[in-house]
Amino acid sequence: SITKERTEIILQGTSSPDPKDPTAVWEEFEFKCKPGDLRRRPCLISPYHYRLDWLMWFAAFQTYEQNEWIIHLAGKLLAQEEEALSLLATNPFAGRDPP
Repeated sequence: SITKERTEIILQGTSSPDPKDPTAVWEEFEFKCKPGDLRRRPCLISPYHYRLDWLMWFAAFQTYEQNEWIIHLAGKLLAQEEEALSLLATNPFAGRDPP
């Protein structure tokens, strides 16, 4: 069965020098098949899944201590590592300084 509500992990970054500033603009890293922008067409790749997107769904049911790979992924995104960025649909910081 599928749950009626879906909890999502959203990874965001900001270029603001002070991330606690209420005026800081946070931009979302979009995944290839994970739900996100409601204007984007749903991703259908049956019978396969994008592994990272699939893991993000299950990680939302647990704590980050149970899914340490999320911390490593966030670090790779902060470092703008191409291998990690290639797993995503969009990089809001492309051509700019990393978040």
